[in-house]
Amino acid sequence: MKINHFIIIILIFLIGCSKKEAPAPVEPEVFFVSSFSINEKNENRPNLFFDVAGKPTFRISFSSPVDKNSIKNNIRIINRAGADVATTMSFDNNDKSILIKPDQNFEPLSKYTFAITEGIQSAKKTSLSDMKVYSIITAIDSSDKFQRISDDELLTLIQKQTFKYFWDFGHPVSGMARERNNSGDLVTTGGTCFGVMSIIVGIERNFITHSEGLARINKIVDFLQKKCTRYHGAFAHWVNGATGATLPFSTKDNAADLVETSLLMQGLLTARQYFKGNSPEETVLRNNINELWNAVEWDWFRKGDQQVLYWHWSPEYNFEMNLHIKGWNESLITYVLAASSPTHTIPKSVYDAGWASNGNMKNGKTFFDTKLPLGPDLGGPLFFAHYSFLGINPNGLSDVYANYFEQNKAHTLINYKYSLNNVGRYNGYSKNIWGLTASDDNIKGYMAHSPTNDNGVVSPTAAISSMPYTPQESMDALKFYYYTLGDKLFKEYGFVDAFNLSDAWFANSFLAIDQGPQIIMIENYRTGLLWNLFMSSPEIKDGLKKLGFQSPFI
Repeated sequence: MKINHFIIIILIFLIGCSKKEAPAPVEPEVFFVSSFSINEKNENRPNLFFDVAGKPTFRISFSSPVDKNSIKNNIRIINRAGADVATTMSFDNNDKSILIKPDQNFEPLSKYTFAITEGIQSAKKTSLSDMKVYSIITAIDSSDKFQRISDDELLTLIQKQTFKYFWDFGHPVSGMARERNNSGDLVTTGGTCFGVMSIIVGIERNFITHSEGLARINKIVDFLQKKCTRYHGAFAHWVNGATGATLPFSTKDNAADLVETSLLMQGLLTARQYFKGNSPEETVLRNNINELWNAVEWDWFRKGDQQVLYWHWSPEYNFEMNLHIKGWNESLITYVLAASSPTHTIPKSVYDAGWASNGNMKNGKTFFDTKLPLGPDLGGPLFFAHYSFLGINPNGLSDVYANYFEQNKAHTLINYKYSLNNVGRYNGYSKNIWGLTASDDNIKGYMAHSPTNDNGVVSPTAAISSMPYTPQESMDALKFYYYTLGDKLFKEYGFVDAFNLSDAWFANSFLAIDQGPQIIMIENYRTGLLWNLFMSSPEIKDGLKKLGFQSPFI
């Protein structure tokens, strides 16, 4: 018993002499925003809210209670002009949430920024772990901005306003189309095609007189013939509208551009077929257009006897750009004109092996329940369906590769359904807001938008110029752009070039290559005017037959 008692005493002593364990360290508080909502709704895209209307309620929830004294100047709503918006705040959930309401209604279709900065502290004086910034795009004002008129009157109005770009804003020396509304002396050959065709529409719609239109086109053709530098008969992409000198598009793209030349010739041949009178002015115009047309050495751009056409040639860089003109894109017109040339033609083999890649331009896949005959997946930008078909009539046009009306309609419907499904979750995409093509861009500066290259920028020309293929869908978009968004979209030269509702951005630019197809394709939809004129050219009929096309118009 004494031994056991002794052992117990020793154990007690040892335990008492052992080191005491250190208390567990206290983890420092981490103070953060746990959630942010507007009218109890979360973001449409990361840190981005759409369709916010009126005086919304903002709720910020934090990981722990907030020090109310730290809120001042650390929670801000800022409008696009950089000014702070006055607000009223209240606290909820034991000071873990703040409710904020603007004192005045938000402006419709505007951008606001909501900022939560690190100056905010918890009740324990712990600073916020990181700041939060949210973008807010307010709702569209759905009221009509202009008086309702008939659809026919609306189409005429859109054509007339867009026509002003080429008539009132045409270069004063050359009459050619400026590249854009702030390009000064820089004019564009392809855009001038659109200008010439638009002038014909302007005459037929009584926007100008026949003699006024004839004089302007004679001025353009005279300038092209006497002032503009030509390279084996081809023109540069950009030209100085006062002198005719070439303005480089890029370092090596500083001379001939065969595709731009093709677009120009499309417009000039249309004008030649329109001005059929016996007056000296019309006779001179036709003769001068024929001289320009016959001088283009289409076969030169085969780079010898290659079975493909090359896009560029330069005296300094030769064919170093090395860009084949191959389908499917906007350049079918180039092969049709090359085959149609009475002086420098190409054989059908160049079309088959070059443009069609012996059938490899075919697609055949189905997207959004629509089979796409040709081209890249999902169709690419919509100007593919516009530029070549300002003059070439796709109705009933087919060859071994496709039916071209079906191709363009499928391409357009895929583009439309992509927006309808809003795959990219962009603000506004719907049956009324759709159409991806090349245009100005508030993020990239300029971009060829398409379902595979989309950042939320919509171009009015895309849907409007597709009217022959999707008349109802295009008309729905046109009406929405005019009546609902017209205060922001419809300006002195028609619809501005582009807009991005995910950033409440509207371009202030107008581009010749986007304005022109609208007036032209609306007219083709209404009367077939430009199609009928271009397809009446005997050379074009022969060229299409040579390439194996079938059409009720040849």
